[in-house]
Amino acid sequence: MHSHKNHPFHLVDVSPWPLFGALSAMITMIGIIKWFHYFNNNLFLLGFLITSMIMYQWWRDVTREGTFQGLHTYNVTIGLRWGMILFITSEIFFFISFFWGFFHSSLAPNIEIGMLWPPKGIETFNPTQIPLLNTIILLTSGLTVTWAHHALMENNFKQISQSLTMTVILGIYFSILQGYEYVEASFTISDAIYGSSFFMATGFHGIHVIIGTTFLLTCLIRHMNNHFSCIHHFGFEAAAWYWHFVDVVWLFLYISIYWWGS
Repeated sequence: MHSHKNHPFHLVDVSPWPLFGALSAMITMIGIIKWFHYFNNNLFLLGFLITSMIMYQWWRDVTREGTFQGLHTYNVTIGLRWGMILFITSEIFFFISFFWGFFHSSLAPNIEIGMLWPPKGIETFNPTQIPLLNTIILLTSGLTVTWAHHALMENNFKQISQSLTMTVILGIYFSILQGYEYVEASFTISDAIYGSSFFMATGFHGIHVIIGTTFLLTCLIRHMNNHFSCIHHFGFEAAAWYWHFVDVVWLFLYISIYWWGS
């Protein structure tokens, strides 16, 4: 069917994954609401499991199209690049809304919170402890993913494996430390505007770190299966762009919320 087309674009085959993915996301969301209201996470875990299975099969199909069927032509990769650029742009504005809310509340704290920032009774984190360590971890991971990119351009299989593995480990380490920080926090998301601002901004960043780590782990598995070459590796490039975006957002979070805001 694809051998007779007279254009360089990829018209995707009929796939069940968008519909199933939307339904599984809905199940996961309903499961989260049920967890919050009834303290029962069974439906959330079921939805998460179904979503993970669909993600695996959807990525498998895209990998087959791009790697084995040769459907990701030059024109298609240009479209993929612009898609990733626009996606990251939308993510930037997503985080701008959190920073906007944070500075709106912190630069002119209202009378309900005592006209103080942080509000009275909030014991903030020491920015020179875990937050600083997490900053060093993410900056280091930015270096290792750049190392992986340069190694890929030089077709150095061993160095790509080493640097990507280090990046994934650093991403997991960051998530573990942030989870520990949340457990040890003296305030919650319901503690005035400070708690809401802190946990919404750092929490969504934490979710992005987990997504980015999964993205890079997928690239590592694909690399071990020889899916990338020095001229055909947009999957890895997109993951690297996303990871650098996560790094930069964390720097703004650290400077504004952890350091200045405390």
